[in-house]
Amino acid sequence: SSSKFPVWIALVGSGLAGMLVAVQSRVNGGLSQYLGNGYLTAALSFGSGFVILCILLAFSRKGRSGLASVRAEVRAGRLPVWALLGGAGGAFFVLAQGLVSPLTGLAFFTVGIVAGQVLGGLVLDRVGLGPGGRIYPTPNRVSGTVLAIIAVLLSVGLGSMDARVVWLVVFPVLVGVCMATQSMMNGLVRAAAQSALTSTFLNFVVGTSILLVLAVVSVFVSGWPTSWPTEPYYYIGGLVGTIFIAVAAVLVRTAGVLLLSMSNVAGQLLASVAFEAAAPLAGGLSPGMVLGSAVALVAVLIAALPARRRATAPSDS
Repeated sequence: SSSKFPVWIALVGSGLAGMLVAVQSRVNGGLSQYLGNGYLTAALSFGSGFVILCILLAFSRKGRSGLASVRAEVRAGRLPVWALLGGAGGAFFVLAQGLVSPLTGLAFFTVGIVAGQVLGGLVLDRVGLGPGGRIYPTPNRVSGTVLAIIAVLLSVGLGSMDARVVWLVVFPVLVGVCMATQSMMNGLVRAAAQSALTSTFLNFVVGTSILLVLAVVSVFVSGWPTSWPTEPYYYIGGLVGTIFIAVAAVLVRTAGVLLLSMSNVAGQLLASVAFEAAAPLAGGLSPGMVLGSAVALVAVLIAALPARRRATAPSDS
């Protein structure tokens, strides 16, 4: 089906949503530092988003009928059961915000996430698992992916980061791949449900379930936090995540997994560098982080360039 959005609107929307991701990472990283428990932080963030979605679903007839549509599509074999598990990608991301970003700093964490998203998006589009079908990698997209990986290496190589923390870059990269996969799965569910609210709700059901189990185990092992921050902004992670995932589910069909990830990434990078400069989670900005973020941004722009069409291409099918 044809899309309602021009691609540039989808990319701008996705870029703004990416800025929200950096906000969520900063909030959850800060809450995790305060509580000393990244698992509980992640469960709180995802759980509050789940509550918001339950309320929205109660008032949305289309959202509820979307659940019936998804059930019917799964029963008929048109929607694979694995497509419902996108929330696992979101759960790992929110968990990494609390466990890894306070150690690496937000800018470095984001550059790692970026490389994973770009890599994951390129592979998923090529394999054809997304709702837009198979999208072949153009030279621009391949160049952008290579540049994104170079950006991570620059951030590590030129950073003033503790040597013990460098190996942690593997985690954000893997989580970035999970995020690209999450966007793809949520896009499939949204196409089946004809509702972004339904796909977002199912995403949060899965993610909240995983994180609640982990949080219960962590509290059982290390105890309940002795004090909680009183500032309200520490608790907006769930709301921000809800908006981000809904936007991604709506726009992935227009832009494809890779382009969505790319524009998303541009927003994340700009906002995370600003946060690390103004309110650092770890050691603040290093030259490597600034350069790595800039290279990652260039990678986004190159990969987002349209492929040049060959005028003499034969039109046989």
